[in-house]
Amino acid sequence: MNGAIALKQYQQTRVHGGVMDASPHRLIQMLLDGAMSRILSAKASLKQKNIAKKGEQIGNAISIIEGLRASLDFKVGGELSENLDALYEYIAGILLQANIQDDVALLDEAGKLLSEIKMGWDEIDSQAAQVK
Repeated sequence: MNGAIALKQYQQTRVHGGVMDASPHRLIQMLLDGAMSRILSAKASLKQKNIAKKGEQIGNAISIIEGLRASLDFKVGGELSENLDALYEYIAGILLQANIQDDVALLDEAGKLLSEIKMGWDEIDSQAAQVK
């Protein structure tokens, strides 16, 4: 049991350290990864008929998406920020419906949309690395 506690503390420290050292761009990537991971976990929980865990994971994904929405800078991002805001709102709505309806297809749709956003962020990151 002590080993399990130590491992959990190590993982939390490692994640915390990764967040502290991350650039704002990397933080967005980490949030997108976290939301997609929660959606996959919700999907697995739904298939296992673990409704409580499914709801918890969907709630966590929605919280992450709300955090992404809150991080948008409409002055700098303009139309892009407005479009992302609408897309994040749509994804949160899909997740809410997936939770209510126990619908794997809606979870898949939300995951696919987040994956497409993440690919865009990843491309920005690789383009920035090539400029250096």
